[in-house]
Amino acid sequence: MAAEVLSLLGKAGKRLAGWRLQELITLQKKNAMAKRIKAKPTSDKPGSPYRSVTHFDSLAVIDIPGADTLDKLFDHAVSKFGKKDSLGTREILSEENEMQPNGKVFKKLILGTYKWMSYLEVNRRVNNFGSGLTALGLKPKNTIAIFCETRAEWMIAAQTCFKYNFPLVTLYATLGKEAVVHGLNESEATYLITSVELLESKLKTALLDINCVKHIIYVDNKTVNKAEYPEGFEIHSMQSVEELGSKPENASVPPNRPTPSDMAIVMYTSGSTGRPKGVMMHHSNLIAGMTGQCERIPGLGPKDTYIGYLPLAHVLELTAEISCFTYGCRIGYSSPLTLSDQSSKIKKGSKGDCTVLKPTLMAAVPEIMDRIYKNVMSKVQEMNYIQKTLFKIGYDYKLEQIKKGYDAPLCNMLLFKKVKALLGGNVRMMLSGGAPLSPQTHRFMNVCFCCPVGQGYGLTESCGAGTVTEVTDYTTGRVGAPLICCEIKLKDWQEGGYTIHDKPNPRGEIVIGGQNISMGYFKNEEKTAEDYSVDENGQRWFCTGDIGEFHPDGCLQIIDRKKDLVKLQAGEYVSLGKVEAALKNCPLIDNICAFAKSDQSYVISFVVPNQKRLTLLAQQKGVEGTWVDICNNPAMEAEILKEIREAANAMNLERFEIPIKVRLSPEPWTPETGLVTDAFKLKRKELKNHYLKDIERMYGGK
Repeated sequence: MAAEVLSLLGKAGKRLAGWRLQELITLQKKNAMAKRIKAKPTSDKPGSPYRSVTHFDSLAVIDIPGADTLDKLFDHAVSKFGKKDSLGTREILSEENEMQPNGKVFKKLILGTYKWMSYLEVNRRVNNFGSGLTALGLKPKNTIAIFCETRAEWMIAAQTCFKYNFPLVTLYATLGKEAVVHGLNESEATYLITSVELLESKLKTALLDINCVKHIIYVDNKTVNKAEYPEGFEIHSMQSVEELGSKPENASVPPNRPTPSDMAIVMYTSGSTGRPKGVMMHHSNLIAGMTGQCERIPGLGPKDTYIGYLPLAHVLELTAEISCFTYGCRIGYSSPLTLSDQSSKIKKGSKGDCTVLKPTLMAAVPEIMDRIYKNVMSKVQEMNYIQKTLFKIGYDYKLEQIKKGYDAPLCNMLLFKKVKALLGGNVRMMLSGGAPLSPQTHRFMNVCFCCPVGQGYGLTESCGAGTVTEVTDYTTGRVGAPLICCEIKLKDWQEGGYTIHDKPNPRGEIVIGGQNISMGYFKNEEKTAEDYSVDENGQRWFCTGDIGEFHPDGCLQIIDRKKDLVKLQAGEYVSLGKVEAALKNCPLIDNICAFAKSDQSYVISFVVPNQKRLTLLAQQKGVEGTWVDICNNPAMEAEILKEIREAANAMNLERFEIPIKVRLSPEPWTPETGLVTDAFKLKRKELKNHYLKDIERMYGGK
């Protein structure tokens, strides 16, 4: 018996040794992939465009042969994956009102399982909806707008528009009345798809200001009291339009299919810098962009499940979902309020969407990852000493292994299994976009969720395509090499001190070229001419306004923004100049510089206080000492912040625009100090360097 056991152990040992050897070979290959050159310039001339080494001689424009329009991608998926699950939505079993300690009432949901539509069912609904819209009078190449939350009906409506050649105008569901009215009037959309909630909460009061919309289609299985709405609008349910389209006389009319050069989408931006701009995307632009994106997601296919919860009016989410649909990956719909077991709309004790769906792929904005990071780390702090010590040892050990290109399976099993379960336990890759991801959070996701995090860089104007890090690249702070569909060059920005001749690496404004570059801004030729260009070969280029640096391996790092505009972690844009202009007239403030980082969620400030007024206030508050002592006193910082809040509210600044921390400068900023120009304009780069330690302090804890 002992001999048999020893024999079995010997065989198991040999198999384990064989497995370890195989794993070692695989890891060595991964390390070689991570360290190789990923992109290089097309010539030795400084400023030459960088291209991916895997598609160096020509840029990719199409992924699936023959599928050169979005409707052909859809047809390909339906014919290949027919009866497989495609789009899924959770049933709402019940809704309950829950009283909070502060007296507020929150609506809590108890949700059931996911109910799935097959590819064939989605195709049937697309055909019926398209035939129904045609029967109502919508003509090919006439715009139709969608102002709706992320849900399966959004994707069905979009696929319908692509197939029937109705250019789709997309508007964020979070836009205010003025921005929605502007987008609908500028686009001259005669049909509008929305939800009952948005129809009643936002559109009802705006309808009289909307010029062209005649038909409103709501996606919910609810009833609407049409008598409450102004005359001149026909209000239909999506179901009734589909029923109309299913009638033999309407279903027999074939769709008018698009060509690659037809308009697919007019995507309105979030409008944080003023009125939203409509970005015009042809079918060929989106096809090229998604060709580049899909190449960076290895193994994308029917075994994958994607969780859709980000706004479909955002180019990242829309292209991700179309790509998943094309490759047979099922899409389960969610929302930020029902994503996890701890989400605010999930009743305590019931399950969030991730737990039920168990996705393998997920896109996330950095703020959501940061929230997860903070929640997990706060729970770690509540552990007893032994548990906390074990977690720290395991975390640090795995972190070192990851930096070397290895993994730590035992740590994954013993320490990180519960953390991984927060997102369902099966996530194999996460894609981060919309704003830079902080290195600390990036590493945390690598360690605790046991999966690579691909950082992407792209813009609405580039159809979301620019760069994405490879799954084998475990560096942080970079956004990867150019995708195979585009090339990227840098151009000097002398004013900011960035040039293509900088050492050790070239730096400058990022300019993206390729077929993924959109056609410009809708009805805004002046802005289009300013930001877009066409070279001698007919290739379109877009000047991003972002400042980048190319590393020796061809990966890009975003290091600055050309404009005073900063995108916060949650995606809000802050105009630093606007903030400063609103606060400069505060009696206690002589000069102010607002500062924000894209991997943080709030604005901070540096202030030169009015010495006379602040000294008087210090006396009233019992604060003594020199002028430097007064400026360094936390109580005086608090007084300045109080005045900033009052002035900001009076000037109607948004909550996220208001600085929440401050550094008081005892020294005034003069041209002699190098912190302002001769015209006393702020030198942002110099101010940033001057207050580097204060910035670290004010953004401490991450």
